[in-house]
This record gives sequence, structure tokens and C-alpha cells, in this order.
Amino acid sequence: MLDFRDIGLARAARTPEDFPRDGRPQICFTGRSNVGKSSLLNTLVGRRDVARTSKTPGRTREIHFFLVADRFYFVDLPGYGYAKVSRGMRRRWGELIEAYVLDNELLRLMIVILDIRHDPSEDDLDLIAWLESRRISYLLALTKCDKVSGSVAQRQHQRILEAIGAQTGSAGAALSTSSLCAVRFSAKTGEGRLELVRAILAALKQSPRPGPTALERRPV
Repeated sequence: MLDFRDIGLARAARTPEDFPRDGRPQICFTGRSNVGKSSLLNTLVGRRDVARTSKTPGRTREIHFFLVADRFYFVDLPGYGYAKVSRGMRRRWGELIEAYVLDNELLRLMIVILDIRHDPSEDDLDLIAWLESRRISYLLALTKCDKVSGSVAQRQHQRILEAIGAQTGSAGAALSTSSLCAVRFSAKTGEGRLELVRAILAALKQSPRPGPTALERRPV
């Protein structure tokens, strides 16, 4: 198995010209500001110093490319949905992220991070509908599950899937909640880490091709 601890920041991209073009596959992480993305990345690789949380949420303007074991990249997108960021800045981020995602044959999987304590926001639903419309494979990581009881986590898990199913279904995709992939995750307890690792390793084996969204529609 690949050693995820063998990881380092390869580059921080402010423009599409900064994107690496060495042919290595990429696993991308995205989510709202303060959703626990940095904690998830650090837990996933077994280190505390890889992804750093900004003191001012929503201010990261770059796409960070981390090279793992000299084999592939973890790609950390800027957080979205932070109210204090100007509309112009949000638009520029959106253009950079769209330039990264569209027609990117190296992107094997998008991991969309949601806080299990809250229903998906409008921004979350818009992102997922956008991924669906472009048939980009993705997986949901439901963070901070240690902060709620097991029964609440189960209920919220279902509510999140239903909200996303309703959104994408209204956009014309016949989607059932059982077809979505969602992994409950805790940076504190490590719950869900093994499931994410397995999903990432499976995605890395896939050939670059258009295909079903939501990680081949198979539950993890």
C-alpha cells in the first residue's frame, strides 16, 4: 500500500498556468470554509503539519498540490461559502477552480467534505449538481461525526443524502439515496479513514475516462 505519510507541498497554484502537467493522477478535496478539510487531510496522511488552517477562514486563494509518494497528487481547493469574502474574490476563485476541474483527465476523484451536523448548504448542493452535470466522480465525506451521538449521525447522514438526491433529481438525474457514496469521518477518532483510503486507492486504479458520478454509484 502507498505510504500517505510521504507527502509534501509541490506547488500552490494561483493561475491555471501553475497547475502541474507531469501526468500524475489527482485526488481532489473540496468543502465549505471551516468544514474540517485540513483536519481530514492531516488525519488521512497521518501527519499534523501537512494542511494548515488559515487564521482567517475563506482567505486561501490558491489551489495546493501535495505530491504523495512521488506517485499522485492530493489537491486542496480553497474553501467556499465564507460570507465575509467579497463577491469579486468568490468569482475569481470560482474561475480558478472551474479551470482546474473541467477537462482534467488527471482528476480521478473529488472528495466533497460536509459537516454531518448540518444540512447541505445551497453552495454545497450547487457544487454537487455541477459535478453531476459534468459526470465527475465524487464521494461525500461527512466530518465531525464524533461531535454527535450515533443516532443523530445516522439521522443526519440520511437527511444529507435525501437533500442531495432531491437536488440532483430535480436537475434531471434519476438518483436514489442508496446510490450515493458517503463516508462518516472523525479526525478525532479516525473513524472513516480506512474507507477513504480504500476509495482513493480504487480511484487511482481507474483509467481517465468519463463515467458514472458518485464513485461508480457503489456504496463505500
